[in-house]
Amino acid sequence: MKPFEVLLYSMVVFGWSTSWLPLKWQLGVVAPEVSLLWRFVIAATVMFVTSIYLRQSLMFHWRTHLRLALLGLCIFSTNFAFFYHAGKGVASGLLAVVFSSASLVNVLMTAILGRSRPRIAHLLAAVVGLTGVVCLFWPELQLSNTALTSLALCLIGTLFFCTGNMVSAACHKRGIPIFASASWGMLYGVCYLALFSFISNHEFTIEPTVKYVLGLVWLALVSSVMTFAAYLSLIGRIGPSRAGYATVIFPVFALLISTVFESYTWSSLAFIGLGLVICGNVIMLRARS
Repeated sequence: MKPFEVLLYSMVVFGWSTSWLPLKWQLGVVAPEVSLLWRFVIAATVMFVTSIYLRQSLMFHWRTHLRLALLGLCIFSTNFAFFYHAGKGVASGLLAVVFSSASLVNVLMTAILGRSRPRIAHLLAAVVGLTGVVCLFWPELQLSNTALTSLALCLIGTLFFCTGNMVSAACHKRGIPIFASASWGMLYGVCYLALFSFISNHEFTIEPTVKYVLGLVWLALVSSVMTFAAYLSLIGRIGPSRAGYATVIFPVFALLISTVFESYTWSSLAFIGLGLVICGNVIMLRARS
């Protein structure tokens, strides 16, 4: 990887590692879809302003808007909604652990769509990393009655995310600027969330607490604007398979945050899982794109 790609990779790991705890802070009073709505209203506004500042064109053919609308459906609404609901049942760091399965799904999707065999190194890295993920999550499944439901919701959300990865890669190949595509994707995501919230009779409110508001700002500016700009750029540079492996390394840091703020307990199996996740990450990074 080139130095700038390493920088992008680091931004993604940092942004998503620190997003899961603030995500938990959004749960309880305000409906998850409404909290997501406020998050992407802020993020989309910043993205559009940035696109204009960078003089990136925001005018696209209606066929391109269909792709951007699909991007909004897969990444900037449905994906997160499933994870917000899943967050009611498990520690925030474990949400990140399940989300890391995106690494394997991205590899398989890329191979299927390209009608080619997945590269052995990519498959090995994903399998090793995901084995570590299972080891980390296994104790929670034994202790919590809601963990299985949360796991299922996370997996569904991850499938939407990976589908969005494929759409993003296709948009990049067509020359659609990163900030412009993310801007429209987030705006379409806001529309989906607003429609669903209206149909579901959710109240469009904000919880007036410091924790909720600070969490919302962090999720909008750092976890959405900065991180998604870096991640979508990374997809265009090194492909969704290798870019998606950032979703395997950041759960390690998310779990460390959970250890401090949510008293997550590390078992011997969890330490083994951590080692496997790190080994898988090294394999993926050394594999050729």
